[in-house]
Amino acid sequence: MYVDAHSVQMVEVLSVTVHCTVASRFAHTVMTSSALNKANSSQEIFFEVDLPKTAFITNFSIASGRKMEKFSVSVNIAAESNVTFILTYEELLQRKFGKYEILTRINPKQLEVNYMADYILWSFEVEAHTSLFQAHISFSPTLDQQRKCPECDGSLINGDFIIKYDVKRASSLGDIQIVNGYFVHFFAPPDLPRIPKNVVFVIDRSGSMRGTKMKQTRVAMESILSDVHPEDYFGIILFDRSIDLWKESLTKATEENVDEAIQFVRQINPTGATNINDSVMKAIHMLQDDRRKKKLPERSVDMIILLTDGMPNKGERNLQRIQQNVCEAIGGNMTLFCLGFGDDVDYSFLDVMAKQNNGMARRIYEASDATLQLQGFYDEVASPLLSAVDLRYPDNAVDSLTPHHFSQLFNGSEIVVAGRLSENDMDNFLVEVFANGVGEGQVIHPYMYIFLCVLLLLPPCHYTFCSVDGDPHFMIELPEREDALCFNINDSPGTIFNLVKDPSIGLLVNGQTIGDKMVAPDGKVNTYFGRLGVVHHSLGVRLEVTTEYITLSQDGQKVKLLWSDQASLKGPSVDLLLTKDRSVKVTLRDSVKFVILLHKVWKMHPYHQDYLGFYTLDSHLLSPSVHGLLGQFYHGIEFEVGDLRPGEVPEKPDATMYVKGHQLNVTRGWQRDFSKDLKKGENVPCWFIHSNGTGLIDGSAEDYIVSGLFNTV
Repeated sequence: MYVDAHSVQMVEVLSVTVHCTVASRFAHTVMTSSALNKANSSQEIFFEVDLPKTAFITNFSIASGRKMEKFSVSVNIAAESNVTFILTYEELLQRKFGKYEILTRINPKQLEVNYMADYILWSFEVEAHTSLFQAHISFSPTLDQQRKCPECDGSLINGDFIIKYDVKRASSLGDIQIVNGYFVHFFAPPDLPRIPKNVVFVIDRSGSMRGTKMKQTRVAMESILSDVHPEDYFGIILFDRSIDLWKESLTKATEENVDEAIQFVRQINPTGATNINDSVMKAIHMLQDDRRKKKLPERSVDMIILLTDGMPNKGERNLQRIQQNVCEAIGGNMTLFCLGFGDDVDYSFLDVMAKQNNGMARRIYEASDATLQLQGFYDEVASPLLSAVDLRYPDNAVDSLTPHHFSQLFNGSEIVVAGRLSENDMDNFLVEVFANGVGEGQVIHPYMYIFLCVLLLLPPCHYTFCSVDGDPHFMIELPEREDALCFNINDSPGTIFNLVKDPSIGLLVNGQTIGDKMVAPDGKVNTYFGRLGVVHHSLGVRLEVTTEYITLSQDGQKVKLLWSDQASLKGPSVDLLLTKDRSVKVTLRDSVKFVILLHKVWKMHPYHQDYLGFYTLDSHLLSPSVHGLLGQFYHGIEFEVGDLRPGEVPEKPDATMYVKGHQLNVTRGWQRDFSKDLKKGENVPCWFIHSNGTGLIDGSAEDYIVSGLFNTV
């Protein structure tokens, strides 16, 4: 935290205090700073703080940084008066390499009369292996200790204050904490042997990698290859406009093979274009072929690590098609990790592609420590302990859950699942964890634990609530940011759009637009959704909803209902609740829950007619590969908003949004949410993206047009 002012000589920072309380894994930090304006006139003072990336502040937007998020605010302080700035942020700490890390960036830029960083941590075991219930760490340098030299006015304090710790774990099934009708389960079983892995490194050697980036990549790969475990198998693919393989098949990581691979890496010569699609597909086929030929250990995990610095400009160039090709080829049978090197890479493209295939993406910044960034990422995923991890909780005790199926658990990490209980008083709680390891059969077996209720501050649920209603207005609500995004899609009546598509389970939601009865005097052509089609191939469910009727088909049986009916249907795969002339709520087992609203218009209205609204209630069980006009936002979206400025309408300011590698002009406005009040609706503030959502949605609106209500293309 530091203070900056136009007349900094006339501003004295009186104190800076950082008070952080950590309860188990959840950090609550309060930063307080007081400053005095000694000038005889008012002036603007800027407070700026670097925050951890995963921290959140209520009612503030945070701009992206590297490891930190930057938060800044300015205030006008009167002459000869002081101001106190208090910032509170919270963070669920992530476990890496067996430790949790609290990081506070300290950069005061001037001497401060009172400086204190105070940390209280309770219920954990410190690194020195001394069992404690609480630790108190305080850092409070005097003015003389802050000086760069005895006669200097500048402060030598400039760096990261880091505390690392781990918690004491009572059992192999982890720690469950319950409070106020919610629970959270932390799962990090100790002393598990690592699973052998089969990894293919796919390295971009296009011309843009020339120079420092390639040098750092070579150094990092030498270090990574030296750390590959002897029981692992690995392969190397180099690509530019063409593709070169170190060997046609994956090779066991013997000392001789590793030395040979290092020599191969040292000879990489950057040149040519960038063909991402074919290189990743080649890696997939290598793993599949070796699996089919039984060249790889049966109990092992397959992964691909892609390193690239640019956009595909050779072979397949359509980003969405590349993602689709890769997702369909992998089919959930391996993990893809993507490393984006530098500022020119389309990071959102890599991020989506990694998440669609149970992996994660990481941006590698062009800096002197890029080699360490690459090495650090590999170290995180180098030692898988379990695969196909499935955490199960009693159906009669749990109402809702965050994702609880995980492709892998890595050494030193932790799985976190939170949920809502159907009963507040839980005397016991049965947890079953199933996974694959190196032993025979399932390495974790069902076990019952009895837990006392303990105090817990739950992290925010990173859900998005997506809906489409009106003309048609698409709205993406982001509860964890207390914000929303919205956009309109304009097309001719009769057009069918894909709203949700999850190929891993065969889920499809399409909507067909209708127009007004006749064109209004102002000449505007309004369109609405008048027909919706839902298919779930895995469950054998097919649903059609129009403004007149609802048809549900399952396993050869068909039920047709009118909106004038009141009905409740319950089956093994689908539940349907029809509220007369109002709504139909649908729950598809282990996938999605949504509600379709009927907007009835006065029959004698000269222009408008009845139309439908679609609201997603719960989508967290859908796979990372889910897409569509709504589906692409189900697992969240990263964006930043800045440069707030007056718009054409005084109460609707404009701003600049940075999202998916685009810089967009957006407008602050409102959209109506009718999910709670069908007649009046509720005004939801949102950032409106113009031009049919261009820049926010993947591709263009035309890419989502399909040929039939139940068709994918």
